[in-house]
Amino acid sequence: MSERSTEGAVAGSQAGVDVSLAGKIVLVTGASSGIGRAIALACAGAGADVAVTYEHNREGAEGIAETIRDLGRQVEVVHANVAIPSDVAALVEKARSAFGRVDVWVNNAGADVLTGAAAQLPWIEKLDRLLTVDLRGTVVASWAAVELMRAQATGGTILNVSWDNVLGGGTKGEYAEIFCASKGGVYSFSRALARTVAPHIRVNVLGPGWVETKYGIELDAAVKARITETIPLKRWGTPDEVAAAAVFLASDSASYITGHMIVINGGAVI
Repeated sequence: MSERSTEGAVAGSQAGVDVSLAGKIVLVTGASSGIGRAIALACAGAGADVAVTYEHNREGAEGIAETIRDLGRQVEVVHANVAIPSDVAALVEKARSAFGRVDVWVNNAGADVLTGAAAQLPWIEKLDRLLTVDLRGTVVASWAAVELMRAQATGGTILNVSWDNVLGGGTKGEYAEIFCASKGGVYSFSRALARTVAPHIRVNVLGPGWVETKYGIELDAAVKARITETIPLKRWGTPDEVAAAAVFLASDSASYITGHMIVINGGAVI
């Protein structure tokens, strides 16, 4: 290594990477469990005050709020169906009233069509739920976030949750088809939105793969083992690993990144 490159490496290591969210206000939809819960906790742990939403699981939302308060951060819990514009408008007003602004808006809320009674629904009903909540809800909430952030001198950051398989090559079957239809829309919409709202607002995407949420925990052991063998890192991811990527994209260290998706999937789709 040359003297110049050595000096550059030393300077880079001294500068470090700052993923602090101190002083930021973060809003996370669908934060009562799973990935949303992990993102809200990670953001609070990085120094942010947090607004969390739930639709059905109030107990889970109140539980995470208590944990966030224990971290010394402020938290607001809001009931909202992100697919309903009036709910999203009310969410904006509650967040503005509680914190004055929102610096980072994470659209994580999604329909569960994999577990419980919903897993037995006809495919068309599963598709309708995903298109209504995951896709339409993300679009509606993103537009609301844009309106809010355009009025802020500091702008803001939007993070939308998609799926690694929208890039192709990961899996097949009806579940892959309906999730690619909805989450692929989230991915494409987010890239178009990033161009529209730059430079005042950044828009990026999280692309989780096989992650240990409720579906993975309840999955038949043999099926889970077969899936694990298809993952180059030979294990499922954790919600905390997705949350770590969210904190980075929300931080000032990602200030020159917009219109992109970070894939957190152990190499399952490369």
